[in-house]
Amino acid sequence: MILITGSVRTTPDTAARLTAICIEHSARSRAEPGCLGHNVHTDCEDPARLVFVEYWQDMDALKAHFALKESRDFVREARSLSAGGDPMRIFAAEEVNFPG
Repeated sequence: MILITGSVRTTPDTAARLTAICIEHSARSRAEPGCLGHNVHTDCEDPARLVFVEYWQDMDALKAHFALKESRDFVREARSLSAGGDPMRIFAAEEVNFPG
C-alpha cells in the first residue's frame, strides 16, 4: 500500500475556494481504480492548514492518478491559491494487526 500525506495553507481570501477544490479532488480521487482512501482534513490546531491523507493500492494506481488531467489541473490551481504547506510525502506502508 502507498500512503501519502501533505498539506496546503489557506488565507482569508482563498479559504473557501481552496477548501472546495480540495474536497472535490478527494471525492473524485476516491472513485479512481486503486484508491483505498483519499481525504482532506482541517487541522484542529491550525484551521488555515488543510491536510491530505491518501491510501493507494500500489504505485501503478498512484502513477495513473497523477497522470490524469484533473489531478494536474487541481495541483495547478491549489498551488496558485495556497499560502504554502507541507510537501507531499509518499510512503510504502504495510498494515499491521495490533494485538489487543
